[in-house]
Amino acid sequence: MSPSVILLLSVCVYLAIGVPVAFALGMSTVTALLVSGSFPMLVLLKETFTGVDSFPLMAVPFFILAAELMSGGSLTEVLLRFAGQFVGHKRGGLGYTNVVALTFFSGISGSALADAAGPGSMMIKMMDKAGYDRSYAAALTASTAIVGPIIPPSIIMIIYALADDNVSVGALFVAGLIPGLLIAVAMCIVNWYISKKRNYKGDGQMPSGPEILRTTWKALPAILLPVLILGGMRAGWFTPTEASVVAVFYALICGKYVYRTLEWKAVPDILSRSALLTASVLLIIGMSASFAWILTIEGVPQTMANWITSINLNAWTFLIVINVFLLLFGIFIEPLPGVMVLVPILAPVAAKIGVDPIHFAMVVIFNLTLGMITPPVGGLLFVTSNVSKVPLTDLTRELKPFLIAHGIVLVVLTFVPALSNWLPHVMGFK
Repeated sequence: MSPSVILLLSVCVYLAIGVPVAFALGMSTVTALLVSGSFPMLVLLKETFTGVDSFPLMAVPFFILAAELMSGGSLTEVLLRFAGQFVGHKRGGLGYTNVVALTFFSGISGSALADAAGPGSMMIKMMDKAGYDRSYAAALTASTAIVGPIIPPSIIMIIYALADDNVSVGALFVAGLIPGLLIAVAMCIVNWYISKKRNYKGDGQMPSGPEILRTTWKALPAILLPVLILGGMRAGWFTPTEASVVAVFYALICGKYVYRTLEWKAVPDILSRSALLTASVLLIIGMSASFAWILTIEGVPQTMANWITSINLNAWTFLIVINVFLLLFGIFIEPLPGVMVLVPILAPVAAKIGVDPIHFAMVVIFNLTLGMITPPVGGLLFVTSNVSKVPLTDLTRELKPFLIAHGIVLVVLTFVPALSNWLPHVMGFK
């Protein structure tokens, strides 16, 4: 039995018995090396360290730290007030506020889990007090939180750019803007329909003009962070890795001197949380690199490319097949290892049959991220269930209209490549 077959069978077994993803990838690599005897065990250590030995990966801990500093500086409350002033008074207003606030916060955190655990948990409590079904509030939060990895800055996009040399981090950051906003609009439409059906009323009156100006002025420094990152990269002031460091100092200045809510005594705890999250991300990346190495050395990408070429799939048929495959794959594995393992295999095939690399990247990222709210594994569902105290069965029951909306968005993104690649091309990213 070849090492690649042993590798794939063993990882399925480890995931099925509940082994965490990072350890399942590492243990399956060890199993393949031991059983096949084709390669020395040193491969695991070498490829794991090679996988994390990358300059662009330095952006990951800094973006994580920037998000933690912004959260520690009471940014969440500022964004909630800013979003609520425009839509809070409408029917289903707190639902719209949830979507708008999480979308803005996505431009800072780059993480779906951070969105759900931070502003998402606050919005669930507010919606519950206002008379919304708590399970609906939790489902809306989880469904909207997947915008986090799609609107820049995105940790998954950084990892994708490392796995595919045909795209850059800057191009992916820009490419995520329109799809991210499209998802947010879809969630607002679902909220409109459910709110009308269940008669979820608005919250008070629309603020006066001066109040709106004051709230917007206060939120402006936070809103400008994504603009600073993208604008700086486009202007050539800094690389994506350097942009992450700029984001940290910007977040520190905003929290300490603009909003004046970040205390120096809170910084060690913020650093600790950032370090733990960074370690978990890098562990997944390192183990995924060793896992992917065996597949590559065994010629799995080339074999798949030759097979797809031999059956003469056109670009659109290929994308349909990939969508189905990724939706099923994403149910059982998290986006980060999914990108590390699948992109080196699938991206060359997509490029060979004429699929635009940026377009393909957005289809893959959205598909894998969607798996975070797809039962039975859906890591984002467990986090949202935990912070909202809503049973997983009740939360899953409310997901149906949101999953339908996400499916429609996925179809649109798949068959309208311009939604992904038009803006990067206009801004000069290749």
